[in-house]
Amino acid sequence: MFSLSWMAWTLPTAAFFVFIVCCLAGMAVWEHYVPGGTPRRGVLGLETTRGDRLFISLIGAAYVFLGWLWVMGTPLWAPLALSILLAFAVFRWV
Repeated sequence: MFSLSWMAWTLPTAAFFVFIVCCLAGMAVWEHYVPGGTPRRGVLGLETTRGDRLFISLIGAAYVFLGWLWVMGTPLWAPLALSILLAFAVFRWV
């Protein structure tokens, strides 16, 4: 069978990639049922679409997690909550 052992896959790594695929699939379903994700201008003054806001949320979450690891270390439940709040704020106001 096909082995991915050369990539040093761990459960968190696999979960991360599954989450990204689920986000993309969710965005596709959302666009199918509610078409017309037209750009809108938010608090940053940028015109963003749904995909742009997803990308901003994911990049922001990466910085939240990296900053948390640098300052506090583990466990990572608090930056997960902060990242979810960040994503909500981005989709609401950006």
